Amino acid sequence: MKKVILVLILFSIFSNLHAEDNLKFYIEKALKNNLQLNAERKNFESAKQNKNISRSEFLPSVTISGDQSSSTSTNRTNQSGASLIDSNLDSESKTFSVEQQIFSGFKGLNTFKKSELETQKANLLLKKVEQQTILNTTSAYFDLIFKSKSEKFNLSNVNLFERQVESDSARLQKGEITLTDLAQSESSLAGATADFINAKTELLTSKTNFERVTREKAPDTENLNEKISLILPETLDASIELANLNNIDLLISQLDYEIAIKDLNIERARLSPSAKINYSKSENKDLSSTIDETDQEMVKATITWPIIKGGENISSVKKSSFNKQRYQLMLQDTKNKIITETTNSWSNYQSSKSVLKATRAQLKAAEIANEGITLEYDSGNTRTTLELIQSRSLLLDARIASAKAEKDFIVSQFEIAKKLGSLSIKSLK
Repeated sequence: MKKVILVLILFSIFSNLHAEDNLKFYIEKALKNNLQLNAERKNFESAKQNKNISRSEFLPSVTISGDQSSSTSTNRTNQSGASLIDSNLDSESKTFSVEQQIFSGFKGLNTFKKSELETQKANLLLKKVEQQTILNTTSAYFDLIFKSKSEKFNLSNVNLFERQVESDSARLQKGEITLTDLAQSESSLAGATADFINAKTELLTSKTNFERVTREKAPDTENLNEKISLILPETLDASIELANLNNIDLLISQLDYEIAIKDLNIERARLSPSAKINYSKSENKDLSSTIDETDQEMVKATITWPIIKGGENISSVKKSSFNKQRYQLMLQDTKNKIITETTNSWSNYQSSKSVLKATRAQLKAAEIANEGITLEYDSGNTRTTLELIQSRSLLLDARIASAKAEKDFIVSQFEIAKKLGSLSIKSLK
């Protein structure tokens, strides 16, 4: 029984370690900790309050007010010049008022609909930052893997050339090779060392970028899971169709145009008559020397119709009309841009798939060639030092190219998913 429990505990530990090494784990961390994303969440909550603010125009407003005053009259005289006694007057009033807007030329209705559209826009802006955060995290994750592989490849290359220099020094003493051959090996070792130093620097930069994006410490890349995929359309036409329906930038542009229409309707409503009704009740004490206390109730209906405001109202309507036309043109431009960007992303996705296939074939051929040339060189066959160096250089380039192609292929999938508007934590497989 104890062994079973121990096995379950170890399985749980390794499962958790594996869970914390996959892309989804770091995306969730980035979505939780990203400062810009948290700022957009606050903006969305703020936008939702605009609906409550605009809804208040349909509800009555209630006001309670009161005041208290005290006055003293001194040095009073009558018409004949005789002195009068000083007088004191203390007064107090309380007023309760209820006001209801009856009609405002549909200004209130359009303002409320505008606030709904602004809330939808804030939600889309939040989703846009979420998608960009997922893309940035994916790019940083696989760039970290690629830079780590590049460092290992270059370190392995340095080790190979160190052994070759040692071997060539011994062969030179035996007279099997010339001093020129040894110099070529030493030169290649120096170049490989420089490339390794550069690879280490790039890995450090990649780690720093990863930690900035995810706000998590960069992990050991040995345990990172490189298997990830997204469900994508099979054709360019299907991709464009999805982008026209779900692309975030396009949806935001459409909302901007609809908001501009509401702004125009609001400005037109300001030219219309408006009506409101007011009920008030007041209590006054010591109103005068002859009246000690009085209560008053009043109902008032008010109709206003702005006629001329120095041209301000007409100009406001014209301004909103021009804004509407502006956003309409911007919407059309966004539609065209989305088609172009989706096409470019699709082409990049397809080409990265072909490049990955080609680099894998290149790597396989380079490994076979290098193995054969190395065996022939070590056996003292006709292979020269230069041929061995060139073979190793081609192998290193093929390894790095294959690793980079793998990263580019995965990132290209996320980029096109972002254009389609389908990129989310739930879409990862």
